[in-house]
Amino acid sequence: MYYIGIDLGTSSLKLLLCDEAGVIHNSVSEEYPLSFPQPGWSEQNPRDWWNALEKALPKLIRDIDRTKIRGIGCGGQMHGLVALDENDYVIRPCILWNDGRTEEEVTYLNETVGRKKLSACTANIAFAGFTAPKILWMKKNEPENFNRISKIMLPKDYLNYRLTSVFSTDYSDASGMLLLDVKNKCWSKEMLEICGITEDMLPELHESYDVIGTITPEIAEEFDLPKDVIVVAGAGDNAAAAVGTATVSDGDCNISLGTSGTVFISSDSFRVDDYNALHSFAHAGGNYHLMGCMLSAASCNKWFAKEVLRRGDYDAMQSEITEDMLGNNSIYFLPYLMGERSPINDTNARACFIGMDMHHTQTDLYQAVLEGVAFAIRDSVEVAKQLGIPITESNLCGGGSKSLLWRKIMANVLGIRLAIPVSEEGPGYGGAMLAMVGDRKYPDVKACAKALVKIKGYEEVDPAIAARYEEKYRKYRLIYPALKDVFEKIR
Repeated sequence: MYYIGIDLGTSSLKLLLCDEAGVIHNSVSEEYPLSFPQPGWSEQNPRDWWNALEKALPKLIRDIDRTKIRGIGCGGQMHGLVALDENDYVIRPCILWNDGRTEEEVTYLNETVGRKKLSACTANIAFAGFTAPKILWMKKNEPENFNRISKIMLPKDYLNYRLTSVFSTDYSDASGMLLLDVKNKCWSKEMLEICGITEDMLPELHESYDVIGTITPEIAEEFDLPKDVIVVAGAGDNAAAAVGTATVSDGDCNISLGTSGTVFISSDSFRVDDYNALHSFAHAGGNYHLMGCMLSAASCNKWFAKEVLRRGDYDAMQSEITEDMLGNNSIYFLPYLMGERSPINDTNARACFIGMDMHHTQTDLYQAVLEGVAFAIRDSVEVAKQLGIPITESNLCGGGSKSLLWRKIMANVLGIRLAIPVSEEGPGYGGAMLAMVGDRKYPDVKACAKALVKIKGYEEVDPAIAARYEEKYRKYRLIYPALKDVFEKIR
């Protein structure tokens, strides 16, 4: 039997087809535009996601026996505000996870409503990327659109709705809306009242592996699929990637180097970081997790290579950075291209280089970009350590994990061994695995992950390089506090 995994990303939709043994038979992707209407804003048209699915799905399944397709599972970019009217029309472009327009709303929630109350209601405080501040922004700045809202959903739930006509979400994705009581897995009545919305505007809640329904007859006919193909609730991209990398047991860690960068720590029990520097969310496996998220990770690499240097050959650029250069670069880079979330929660923060002099080259600058992302990832790891969570090893996934150089930098900046899964299709593979669990091919997510996820190799720590990076990281930590007030004044 075959299962389809969907990865609804920021720049493209990726589909994969695998069997119940986890063998990937095909994968395809379709890109779509990303809009920046104003500085710090980030939007997409949900119809573009659906158009991409309509283009990609026929390519994915054209050479297989379609009668053997059993299920679909989706992992998707989190936090985006998708608003539909009573006729199910998209009211406005989706405000994305990396959008920074909600500074006033975040301040109102954290300072007026209060961090303590927010944490009590949702286990989290407000961040600019979360959904609730966007709802408040829409209420204030687009009242006519706000008054038209009939349904509020997250990006991957829009695809599921188009596939099944079922209005639903899962706990892992809903955790990032700042509307969910994460501990008790229900919508927070207090937060709904604060945002001026009602529970009937929000989707039905499910575990990620729950079957929400089957594809509609129209979808079955359009794609020549069996009418009984199931669709599971799916998961937020990081929770789906955690499933796809077998980061599902207590204390397991996964680091993702995608458009954003995340540190994901699975936990069997509910727990909250006292300072709310890490997010406290539900996990796709039915348990919980802590997560630190930086807004610009692999996107820093793409930005510097293509927009600044006008070069697209990453391998050639990275080949210029030799091992003896690691930990010896005197340039530092703050990777805050879109502001930053974990752990500083500062929408004013911006990227910058510091420490340049006349002898530096573009190679030194490029190395600083890769190192700056690794240092920012370590910031979240350090918070976890302060909570008493020992992180001695982690999985590594995402587009950035394909770079041998970046993997070496990451391992030595963090001082931990990194495991590289065989499959690099984190969210999509995790989505397919959730569909297998929904189809009862496996009793639970942990059993599925244990059976299917394999490690192809490890990136070990080099003590000499790690020692050099330890000194550099201590200096890196001085830069943001020194510039924090400056960032606010120059905005």
